[in-house]
Amino acid sequence: MAVLHPRRIAWEGARVFVSAANANAYWWLSGMVEQHLGASYQLKLSRTRLRLQSETDTRFPGVAEFSEAGAWRVCLDELLDSRPDVAPLLSQIVRETSARLSR
Repeated sequence: MAVLHPRRIAWEGARVFVSAANANAYWWLSGMVEQHLGASYQLKLSRTRLRLQSETDTRFPGVAEFSEAGAWRVCLDELLDSRPDVAPLLSQIVRETSARLSR
């Protein structure tokens, strides 16, 4: 059995969630997040998508993505601190989403 590192899962999850928010993988991820983590996390993901899609400042490309990734890292850290039992599931969702992004 592999050792799961919660901080690593949170960071990788944040990166992948933000990448998926502007991709076709969003729809799959959104359903998985709602089903396994709850409606509040799905709402956060949809708000991330809206913020990324509404970014119009071209002077600083990528700022919104960095900001959203930081917010998601904190959110997922807190989730894993309060519910360490979801680490394997979250890790699997992150792996599957990452695979869907590279298709």
